[in-house]
Amino acid sequence: MEQSHDSLVQKIQQLKKQRNAVIIAHNYQRDEVQAIADMTGDSLELSRKAAATDCDVIVFCGVHFMAESASILSPGRIVLLTAADAMCPMAEMIGAGVERPLYGTFPGYKDPPKYIYPVNYTLRDIKRDYPGTPVVSYVNTTAEVKAESDICCTSANVVEVIESLPEGRVICVPDRNLSAWAAKNTKKEVISWDGYCHVHDRVRPVDVENARAAHPNAVFMAHPECRLNILEMADSVASTSGMLRFAAAAGAKEFIVGTEIGLLYRLRKENPDKQFYPLRKDMVCPNMKRTTLQSVYNSLNEMQHVVKVSEEIRETAWKALKRMLSL
Repeated sequence: MEQSHDSLVQKIQQLKKQRNAVIIAHNYQRDEVQAIADMTGDSLELSRKAAATDCDVIVFCGVHFMAESASILSPGRIVLLTAADAMCPMAEMIGAGVERPLYGTFPGYKDPPKYIYPVNYTLRDIKRDYPGTPVVSYVNTTAEVKAESDICCTSANVVEVIESLPEGRVICVPDRNLSAWAAKNTKKEVISWDGYCHVHDRVRPVDVENARAAHPNAVFMAHPECRLNILEMADSVASTSGMLRFAAAAGAKEFIVGTEIGLLYRLRKENPDKQFYPLRKDMVCPNMKRTTLQSVYNSLNEMQHVVKVSEEIRETAWKALKRMLSL
């Protein structure tokens, strides 16, 4: 029997107190999920904030690699993923070792990526091709990939991370668009993997032109997971947290938002005097939307979908994350 919204919210709050849990929700989650979360934000930002609490249970409303990051930063706590099948297709486009990338096993994604390398090519293989070249892995990767990397990066600090390395060449995985943005902003050689986020990669210049025609007074913000030709058209290139800061500080009253539409909830909530328009109305990540109030309740009530990174992988992945955080 389906429960009402108010009933679910009340039960979630009761269970949260009972379990000494903290509920964290990524900026791309459904509006009603963000509304009941204790914290909302970018994936790594959330894991760091959760680690700073005294909770026993971390309830992650996001996708699998995000819950893994929470497990890496909080090994002594129980991490629950609110939807067992919530995966990130881009993160699954690269494997760490002998395993084959899992892309294509999740419903809703029809077009396989066009790899530079064979589909069974892995991070260890590209490291062998470029011996001594440091690997910069986006936080949007599995724990195993992080463990095979030298340092991690976010969409906000990728250039800073690359510039911090002494080598003149780096391997950057898995997002080809983030790599292209980094290569444009550094003199170093960037060896790119051919992965991408389907939500951002589908945007084309005509979409920007149409949005600007419809909203001529709006400022265009784009996420660096968009293609380089889109980023070159933007007034601001920023992560989701960067967009929130930019929108709050800007004098403009209208904004075109070039990222997953879930961010519109916080943008509108935190800036009630400003208008926000999606670049494309179909910029939706189905995996992010798998979490519902019911699945949050089920996860807490049954303590199900525990995500636990093995200590061997955790220790090595944590080193790559720690190197980034030390910057």
